[in-house]
Amino acid sequence: MDKLNFLKTEFPKLLRTLNPDAKGEWGVLNGQQMVEHMTESVSFATGKNSQALHSPIEYVAKYKEFAMSEKEFKPNTKNALMSDTPVPVKNNKMESAVIELEKELVAFVDYFDKNKGAVLTNSFFGDLNFEEWLHLLHKHAVHHSKQFRLL
Repeated sequence: MDKLNFLKTEFPKLLRTLNPDAKGEWGVLNGQQMVEHMTESVSFATGKNSQALHSPIEYVAKYKEFAMSEKEFKPNTKNALMSDTPVPVKNNKMESAVIELEKELVAFVDYFDKNKGAVLTNSFFGDLNFEEWLHLLHKHAVHHSKQFRLL
């Protein structure tokens, strides 16, 4: 599967079919909150929002091995940096949220095109290069697509 094509083309198409108030199979986010959560996740891979390592250093190699594997995130995987209460949506319309995600994905590709060989820290999985970020973001998008029955 072409992961970049999925993220930039197929995923936004799927998201445009999602009701902003849709409830997922698990979790507390509604459809639009999930889209905005994905935008924030991508923003960590653009060089704009740097992250400190949250995982204990002795676990990072094991966590990264999972992140780079083909194993999916389990339903209800807890994100230790997210509150149990979702943050209010920022965009006034779902379409605006999807457009913001698309712009963030372009910024992700642009950052690594302009900064060949760059490595940015992910708070759970440590230092990631472009291919690693791409794999992780794709895995994350598939996880949420399944959560909302889009795949």
